[in-house]
Amino acid sequence: MKILLAEYATAHDPALAPEGAAMLAVLKKSFETKSSVMKILLAEYATAHDAALAPEGAAMLAVIKKSFEHCGYDIESPGTGDFAAEIERIAPTCDMGLVIAPDHLLARYTQILEQHTNNIGCGFMTVALCANKVQTEKILRLHGVAVPAEAREGTKVIKPVKGCGALGVRISAGDPGAGEFAQQYIEGEHFSVSLVANRVIGDACLYFSGKPPLVLAVNRQYIETGKDGSFHYLGGETPVHPLREAEITNVAKKVTEVLGCQGYCGIDVVVADKVYVVDVNPRITTSLIGITACMEEEIADILVASSKGQGPDQVHLAGSARFDTCGKVTRL
Repeated sequence: MKILLAEYATAHDPALAPEGAAMLAVLKKSFETKSSVMKILLAEYATAHDAALAPEGAAMLAVIKKSFEHCGYDIESPGTGDFAAEIERIAPTCDMGLVIAPDHLLARYTQILEQHTNNIGCGFMTVALCANKVQTEKILRLHGVAVPAEAREGTKVIKPVKGCGALGVRISAGDPGAGEFAQQYIEGEHFSVSLVANRVIGDACLYFSGKPPLVLAVNRQYIETGKDGSFHYLGGETPVHPLREAEITNVAKKVTEVLGCQGYCGIDVVVADKVYVVDVNPRITTSLIGITACMEEEIADILVASSKGQGPDQVHLAGSARFDTCGKVTRL
């Protein structure tokens, strides 16, 4: 981070030059020793606390961490102790922070972060809303966004009301269990859209600019269905340019605006007779692993700028990449 200290008298007013030089020296020393490097808390939950999601969490954290390091930030991360306590301990010492956690846990940890420093991710209230898949669908439906219909009979998709990714999602003719709900099964192509939304809440008076969400890329999703009907997310390819790309991105942008998302988010869709929204992830997603391999801009710069309402108008992607959930990237 650079700062311009422009002191007039030292070079242009002999009478005030000694006083000007003294003030400049104090300011310069302070910025050199304390404020020249911004500090960010990157709090990723799964690596230390969820063995099933740990490889994916570590891969996402590595990409984000590398970008912030490249941009000159000092990085702090929680240890293996209580995650909430670690955020509460470290956040006050940082200029900003970002939490990466399973959807049903993310709101709690994000709220703690926001009490102590600037959150460059999605606000905790929107995170809490998106964690409830049923309520999110109701809101989107009211605003004319296509979502799968509720299913009571026949083959259907059963999901946890509060889940993360494809975990617990399955095709079944049975009834949903406790904490689950059933959707219409839609045959189609699976994509996600990765976006960064500019600041809409928080320091809105200072940072709200009205800029629309920035689309980073449309990503093809690789999803495998097991013998028991369970869905398994394997990674994907990015960027891709399907025939209905404009329709897909317009739907995704509308979703972020309706729900009040800010920062990075991923919108999962199935493209059939309509573009159906099947999940909203108000957090860093695995697709970012592939996107950063192709994107000229630094995701760190984009996230920080967008948190102040000044995200870029576009990004530049060179080529494409295939990625998996463990962080392996193959350039295509």
